[in-house]
This record gives sequence, structure tokens and C-alpha cells, in this order.
Amino acid sequence: MGVREKFDFDLKNLRDKLIELGSLTEVALTKSINALENQDIEEALQIIEDDYRVDDLDEEINDLAILLIAKQQPVATDLRRVIVAIKISSDIERMADFAVNIAKSTIRIGDEPLVKPIHNIRKMHEIATKMLSLSIKAFNEEDLVLAKEVADMDDQVDDLYGETIKDILYLMEKKDHLQQLTQLSFICRYIERTADHATNISESIMYLIKGQRYDLNS
Repeated sequence: MGVREKFDFDLKNLRDKLIELGSLTEVALTKSINALENQDIEEALQIIEDDYRVDDLDEEINDLAILLIAKQQPVATDLRRVIVAIKISSDIERMADFAVNIAKSTIRIGDEPLVKPIHNIRKMHEIATKMLSLSIKAFNEEDLVLAKEVADMDDQVDDLYGETIKDILYLMEKKDHLQQLTQLSFICRYIERTADHATNISESIMYLIKGQRYDLNS
């Protein structure tokens, strides 16, 4: 195998690991909202326990990327691909952490009946999770249009976040169920930040393709 063939092989391996990381995180996020909705403590505990798989894979991606830079000394677009892989891996790992945080909040809420429907929280969560899925697709296909579409979806999450937090703060004024409402507000924040990290991935894809940085979170 020639030098270029070896580099292309390692680069594909790096991309495949990123796609796997995205898939694991998407599963964790989906399980986290289901655990909350069903107040399933066992499911929540399993999400926390399984997070090591994401952490291990993130470390593998970083090690492989550093090895590629050190041994192959890539330049131009090839170097951007490796750098972007490190950045995207970090964003996805943070999203997995938010799934864990949602699971922890679910455990803290316990079996106390939910004081408000979580329709908006679920909707926010579905959009944020879809943003992750589409951003990984955009990365794999180097699709600029899809990356921009993902970033545009962040506005929907922000609008739902503002509306839902407003409702929670109103309920807090009654001084009842403060612990649960506090945890629900944390969950809303975790989801909103998940969407922000998906937008970060879109920015990384644009950097990869265009060679310049864009701020899509403003």
C-alpha cells in the first residue's frame, strides 16, 4: 500500500469512527428523552453506564487524528479534514454528555408525577437529535447545503426553549415542585446546548469545504 493509499485508508477509518460516534450519541439522546417521559430510572442509569463507549471512541478518534498529522504531515484540504474530525468529535462527545445530564435529571425527578406536559421539551429534543443526525450526514457527504439547513434548525430549538423556560418560571412562582421544575429547566438547557453543538458541526463542515470560518450561532 502506497503512502497516499495508506493516508486515504486511515482517513476513511477516521470518518467511520466519527459516524459511529454520532450514531451512539443519537441513541443515547433518544433514550434520554424516553427515560424522562416514562420516568424510567433503570433506563436513565443505563445511559450513564453506557457513556464510557462514547468517551473511548472519542479518545480513539483523537489518537488516530494526531497520529495522522504526525506521520503523514497532511496539508491543505487533507489537514482540514483531520482538524475538523477532532473538532466534530469533541462536539459530539459533549452532546453525549448532555444525554447523560438529562438521565441524571430524570433520576433526580424520580417518580414524582410531572407537573407539566413535556410536549415542547420532546419537540425540542426531536429537532436537536435530528440536527445531530443530519450534521453527520452533511459531514460524510461534505454537503454544504445540508450543513446550512442544520444550522437554520437551531432557531426552532431556541424559540421552543424560550417559550418553555417562560412556562417553567411561571410555575416556579407558585413555589411548588421547585426541585422538579429546576431539573426540567436544566433539561431544556441541555437540549438547547445540544442544538448549539450540532450547529458547531455545521460550522466545521463549512470550514472543511470553504476553507474559512463561519459563525452560525449568532
